[in-house]
Amino acid sequence: MNYYRLFRRAALAGALALPILTTGCGLFSQEASKSIDPPQTGAQNVDSMINTAQTAAQGDQTQMTVYLKDDNGMLAPVTVQAALGAGEKAGQKALEMMVDGGPYANELPEGFQAVLPKGTQVKGFNIVADQKLAIVDFSKAFEDYNAADERHMVEAVTWTLTGMEGIQKVQIWLEGQKLNEMPVDGMPIDQPLTRAVGINLEAADGVNNYSQTTPVTLYFSAVTPNDQMYFVPVTRLVNRSDNRAKAAIQQMISGPADSRQLTAVMTPDVVVNSVTKKNDVVTIDLQDNSYQEGQQEPAEMLQAIVLALTENTGAAKVQIKLNGKTDIKDTNNQSYSQPVSAPQHVNAFKS
Repeated sequence: MNYYRLFRRAALAGALALPILTTGCGLFSQEASKSIDPPQTGAQNVDSMINTAQTAAQGDQTQMTVYLKDDNGMLAPVTVQAALGAGEKAGQKALEMMVDGGPYANELPEGFQAVLPKGTQVKGFNIVADQKLAIVDFSKAFEDYNAADERHMVEAVTWTLTGMEGIQKVQIWLEGQKLNEMPVDGMPIDQPLTRAVGINLEAADGVNNYSQTTPVTLYFSAVTPNDQMYFVPVTRLVNRSDNRAKAAIQQMISGPADSRQLTAVMTPDVVVNSVTKKNDVVTIDLQDNSYQEGQQEPAEMLQAIVLALTENTGAAKVQIKLNGKTDIKDTNNQSYSQPVSAPQHVNAFKS
């Protein structure tokens, strides 16, 4: 992935360009776009902890996760129910639900809004299976947006589609023609888009040379107008690291850049001893001197750790150790004694 081209028009604190390079060595330098395998038989699954379930038809209803803009102007995954008609494709339906003022506007939860311009139609949607590539062809209304919204549009489309089974890359077309750059502000999209594009992009404190950084995706929390907690992903540029997963958790401990918008899910006194990966399991060893054996750990913290580690490593399962032990339970009474799998859907809000 040529990160310079991907980020050279990124909007961060105004019109700041962010050419970045990531380290090519180490276990955790692989792209965040690598798909997460579905949970293995017998493995615990954090879906039950986040009020969500695997993609499955329920009568004519299917769960899908779309990326919407919250009241803070940040993108967040939202799990919605959608009815798929005969021959309808889940990816196309998801994009249609992301159109501002579209036919599904009333189905979006309070506090979230669609990011694609009004009147946008999905004229074509195809998956090239052997390339794990989704090609989406939008109507002309797709180019009617403000420059400030351009990156969010690209991120939302990319993260929504790559969250679906069998899709790791996305190509955007307009009226039957492949786009090499976005229509308004010229963000380059001539190469297939992956999750390496990042989401809610920002830079860590003390980062001055963006060409010497590593992007890590973190998870913080926010609250809806109805006081329901939800997770928000943030891609933060940090000083170059050869252990991307460890750097991600350390940044989660440091907390969000703006505490008025997001809330930290980990306390500053937690220490990351190590993060290692073997086969398809990533193991994190945390130290918390205030932890007492048998104490229940915050569900929000453990869930966010699983989300961040699977996103940054591509591993299917996460083993969490606390003070060297794995006999951990969270405040939902969920056990973490065995590796847990990443959910396919998050932020399923109660009506």
